Amino acid sequence: MRVHPRLLMATPTATGSARSLRPAPLALLPPIPLYRRLLRAHRKFLPRDMRLLGDEYVKSEFKAHRSVENPVHIIGFLTEWQLYAQKLEGDKWIGEKMDVGKIGKMSDQQLGQMYELMQAIRENKLNDSEPSPDDLVAKSK
Repeated sequence: MRVHPRLLMATPTATGSARSLRPAPLALLPPIPLYRRLLRAHRKFLPRDMRLLGDEYVKSEFKAHRSVENPVHIIGFLTEWQLYAQKLEGDKWIGEKMDVGKIGKMSDQQLGQMYELMQAIRENKLNDSEPSPDDLVAKSK
């Protein structure tokens, strides 16, 4: 992912006046510090199995977007990952539902990935709720 120098110099500014309804824009982290921050947040805030899944996903997404040169795509990519890191660090992500507007903007491939992730989570919950053979032996005694 090639980051243009203008993107690295982004700082939050007060656009307009105090009457403005929009919040000040985020200062975007460059890709490598953001990548490290995400992995650190996973290590600190996620249980082991979720961390492994999250780390794999972050690594594959950053690798897939390494060659992107469109500044709009780069800004969108970095912004969404930075918001994710902030939510993860603030524990605001637990039980949160996705924004309908974001779902509407997703491609068919992205929707397919979300569906696969949902299926994996449901399967994991079912496997956790099923009694293990040791539990069955202990109950029969």
